Amino acid sequence: MKKEIGIVWLREDFRLLKNEALSFASKNHDQVSVLYIYKESIFSKRKSQKWWLYKSLKSFKKNLSKLNINLELIKADSYKEVFEKMSKNNNFSLYWNKVYEPKFLDFDDKLSKLLKLKSINFKIFKGNLLNESNEIKKIDDTPFKVFTAFWRTAEKYYVEKEFNRKKDIKPNTKKISFFKKTEDFETVLPEKNWYKKFENYWDPSEEEALTSVRNFIKKDLSNYGNNRDIPGITGTSKISPYLAFGQIHVETIWEECQKVKNKGIGYRKYINELGWREFSHSLINYFPEMLRGNLRKEFNNFPWSENKNLLNCWKKGVTGYPIVDAGMRELNETGWMHNRVRMIVASFLVKHLRIHWKEGEKHFRNCLHDFNEANNVAGWQWVAGSGADAAPYFRIFNPILQGEKFDKEGKYVKKWVPELESIPGEFLHKPWELKVITKNFELGKTYPAPIVNHQEAREAALNAFKSIKK
Repeated sequence: MKKEIGIVWLREDFRLLKNEALSFASKNHDQVSVLYIYKESIFSKRKSQKWWLYKSLKSFKKNLSKLNINLELIKADSYKEVFEKMSKNNNFSLYWNKVYEPKFLDFDDKLSKLLKLKSINFKIFKGNLLNESNEIKKIDDTPFKVFTAFWRTAEKYYVEKEFNRKKDIKPNTKKISFFKKTEDFETVLPEKNWYKKFENYWDPSEEEALTSVRNFIKKDLSNYGNNRDIPGITGTSKISPYLAFGQIHVETIWEECQKVKNKGIGYRKYINELGWREFSHSLINYFPEMLRGNLRKEFNNFPWSENKNLLNCWKKGVTGYPIVDAGMRELNETGWMHNRVRMIVASFLVKHLRIHWKEGEKHFRNCLHDFNEANNVAGWQWVAGSGADAAPYFRIFNPILQGEKFDKEGKYVKKWVPELESIPGEFLHKPWELKVITKNFELGKTYPAPIVNHQEAREAALNAFKSIKK
């Protein structure tokens, strides 16, 4: 055992199971402390995640305490300042798991140079992906831009590796503190308590993450192929926020899925969702320019519309299209939105309203508990048509037909848009066609008229897309 303290830099890995940095530190040091550096500049644009972070810190501290390991919170404007100050004394070793975003991987390199210069021992471990973000390439050594080919190669590569690794954590003999001054966890919470509503929907903890995955696989995985598109029922795992904060490792989800004896279409569809997550991380690291703008450069000439009023209607869920409004209200209330509905509301913003996908990406970043830079940017560019393996420009979701197809009984819409509860089913997804005033409903008063005409918006979008194809 090494005499110096082992410091584990915590970022997106709030878990004991499959936490390589924490496991290594605990087995190689008598004294271990976990460090979380809170940068307000990051979370100022991710307000909903502040609540999830706060709950995660509390839950993880409790679990670490059982192992006599402390969790210390430092508030700082930059990571560099913290580590430069720490490096004035080389009485510690530093360990961390990778975060697969270009800016974090770049900082890993800079921090490594600093630690080497100061003769401080350190080790960097694989993060929360099945494969390293730079491992999967085509035969000609170029990166994939098509999902199917990427995932076929990536899945095979992963399966052929020894992936079922146990990383136990050894308890400390006593809990220690490395820093003289630390912050209370409450410092990460928003100033106003609007976030209290999230308590009704989520339990941000490692235990809940594992329980949710196992229950989903046992009860819902077999029907996932069909049920995943129906927002009015429990058809998805809702594990994405836990993945975003690393309360569960994607390898754990993979391993739990392998326990299923009959691997039908539900299994395949769900595993493919893990593949899309891998693909998104590969894209942003091979093509980091897509984090700042369009991957497909012809979209730099797309005639986007700037309309703050329409954008605000979309954000608030008052567009006059029930399935769109239900999705945006679910997001505002819970910090999460059903995946099928995400595609519908995203398509509505960029195609019906022709508002730049960056506005949607920014709003999702601020409101989603499961925000992840790779998934968010890749997803928005897929819908807009400006990304890799993107949806074709002429694919414009009809919000009326989408509602009628995937929310036939109106359970989802009526839950999140209760002012439409009295609407007859045939008019639920097009209430403007109802010519009479029913109980508690009057178009334009209790519920807004459509902010755009679907057919006219569709034609305008098609013309705009065609203009950049010339």
